[in-house]
Amino acid sequence: MPKILIVAATKAEVEPILNYYNINVVGEGLFMAESGDDISALITGVGMVNTAFYMGRYSHNAFDYVINLGIAGAFNRTIKLGEVVNVTADTLSEMGAEDGDDFIKYPDLNLGGANSYVNESNLNNIHLSRLRIVKSITVNKVHGNEKSIDKTIKLFNPDIESMEGAAFMKAASRLSADFIQLRAISNYVEKRDKSKWDIPTAIKNLNAVALEFIQSL
Repeated sequence: MPKILIVAATKAEVEPILNYYNINVVGEGLFMAESGDDISALITGVGMVNTAFYMGRYSHNAFDYVINLGIAGAFNRTIKLGEVVNVTADTLSEMGAEDGDDFIKYPDLNLGGANSYVNESNLNNIHLSRLRIVKSITVNKVHGNEKSIDKTIKLFNPDIESMEGAAFMKAASRLSADFIQLRAISNYVEKRDKSKWDIPTAIKNLNAVALEFIQSL
């Protein structure tokens, strides 16, 4: 088995895999499997800052595959609740500047650097080939206002949003390991109504797909 790192914001999102490989997680940080398998879990806490910190802290560890797992909200209504998707492009959408009612995207500020990241890992895997490829935005404040949702769609045309993805992809792109970001859709991006969410199904499907992928490596 290759050396694998699972990266997740919370224990709950990857608990089935943690149980399968007997990875005892207490709080945040890096935890090793007690099953004898060469797999570890990095629990970062929610948000891009926490993700960036923990990815940087443990970037000296050598892994063959780094896999980001989590739930997400979908702008694209053709994506079903509970569906697992493969994020290959992600943007820190809030980086930029307001100019009255207008928003200036980060690349147009000419400040150097980047706020968008693309996964160029060429992983030829049957389990990945079955997944829809999507582009995501990463936010500190999840959308729940119709006007801001419409504006975001016009600016970025994203399929989904998360609170960690772009930070993960920035950090993972600097490693020698192959990396992938898998997300399961727990809700649609709309005015907040948790009665419409299906987090249990999203977590179940996410871990099932991730486990199949891991076992195929």
